Amino acid sequence: MIPVEGRSTRKPRGRGPERREEILNAALRLFSQSGVMAVSTRDIAGAVGISQPALYAHFRNRDDLLTELSERAFGELERRMSALSADAMTDRAAFLRFCRIYIDFGLEQPDAYRMAFMLEKRRSRFETLDPRILAAGLKTFQCFEERLARLVSRSLTRPGEARLLAQTLWAGLHGLVSLWLARREFPWADRETLITRYLDMLADGLFQPEGVTPRR
Repeated sequence: MIPVEGRSTRKPRGRGPERREEILNAALRLFSQSGVMAVSTRDIAGAVGISQPALYAHFRNRDDLLTELSERAFGELERRMSALSADAMTDRAAFLRFCRIYIDFGLEQPDAYRMAFMLEKRRSRFETLDPRILAAGLKTFQCFEERLARLVSRSLTRPGEARLLAQTLWAGLHGLVSLWLARREFPWADRETLITRYLDMLADGLFQPEGVTPRR
């Protein structure tokens, strides 16, 4: 069992929905602090102040907790991205705002971002991604792709299929956020300056150069 700071005292039964949220919050915190494979359901139950069987009344096992946290993280990112409609993707400025939504999510909610994008592999040669996590991730990516496709349909981008462009940009944004979260000790430039320069480089690679006649 890993040592847990701020372990709660044993709590009374009941308060189902509230207790479920307490378990999820504790699991998210412990997974982020110690890594998924180092945290047991006993650790999580202890952090909440309940017994392990009481935890099992809400979640079957650690993977069940992990799946729900991942689904929630993807859902929150999708909700934020959906706030900028596909119809609003009309120019470079809109693209930069959209990319910033992704980056801000990762930097503002690093624990949730790790649950969605930086999970440890299970110690099994038969490892497969949980279908619920995959579905949530694909749904979120579809939101991203739809907005890139609107730029492509308006002939604003360099030649390329919308899905390939979206996957390339998605990978680029993930690289920036994950490096920042994983290597905070690196002597990074000022964060805002770095983000602005990086997004400008992505936009330069995506959009048609000025003076180029849009494709028809």
